[in-house]
Amino acid sequence: MPEHLVFAIVLAAGESRRFGSSKQLAIYRGEPLVRRAVRLAEEVCGDRSILVIGNDWKKVLAASGPRSGFFVFNDQYASGMASSIACGVNSVSDVADAVLLLMADQPLIKPDHLNMLIEAWYAAPDVIVASEYSGVQGPPVIFPANCFDSLTKLEGDQGARSLLSAMRESLRGIALDAAAVDIDTPEDLAGL
Repeated sequence: MPEHLVFAIVLAAGESRRFGSSKQLAIYRGEPLVRRAVRLAEEVCGDRSILVIGNDWKKVLAASGPRSGFFVFNDQYASGMASSIACGVNSVSDVADAVLLLMADQPLIKPDHLNMLIEAWYAAPDVIVASEYSGVQGPPVIFPANCFDSLTKLEGDQGARSLLSAMRESLRGIALDAAAVDIDTPEDLAGL
């Protein structure tokens, strides 16, 4: 086992306003999006996986299936994604060397993709390793411990995009076209 510990954080607390219902519960290829994301996180990080829940939390937790990792409840989920990132990071900040942020609504991501990000981070453990697609860097993304304080101070619903922009000099992008696909509406899901 590598000496640096990466914890996967699955963000699944949002209200899914554009989707019209909890998209974490939407079915893709026979399973809820949240279960798929949790399974993916656990394939690469095992019990070092955290599910952040909030909106519709009972249903989302039930739909996530059996977990070897754990979950945390974000009671500030209505304020936006930043509060879920902070909730997840705070739950592991004293033991993690890095966090891998995963969205529940990126169903085309595969374990190989995440392993590529992790391997790139192991090679340079002080840098942020982000998925890169269409000239954009975004999730899934690995943030090293030196970013934890900044992650917990983010606000609103922009996630960590502002942090990625501000820290370009210590950011490495890994080409990952599958990360360009995220589910915002039922039509997005139907088009896959």
